[in-house]
Amino acid sequence: MLVLTRRVGEEIVIDNNIRVMVVSVQGERVRLGIAAPPYIAVDREEIHARRLAPSVPAKGKEESGVACAVTECVPKDKREAAS
Repeated sequence: MLVLTRRVGEEIVIDNNIRVMVVSVQGERVRLGIAAPPYIAVDREEIHARRLAPSVPAKGKEESGVACAVTECVPKDKREAAS
């Protein structure tokens, strides 16, 4: 893990296309602004875990026969071409 120190208004750049900026610091809370291309999902940890968890159909309901899982980030134009 890389640990960095940044001040309000400073940012880090990941892979030339993801920017993380420190927006504000209030006590122990840090607000971050994240700019990433639309094909990259940016989630809080609990949302990310929920997306990766297998969905369980409710009892008594029919399954649609369609299953989706987020396993990798694929640009929108490439997703449509692969279908």
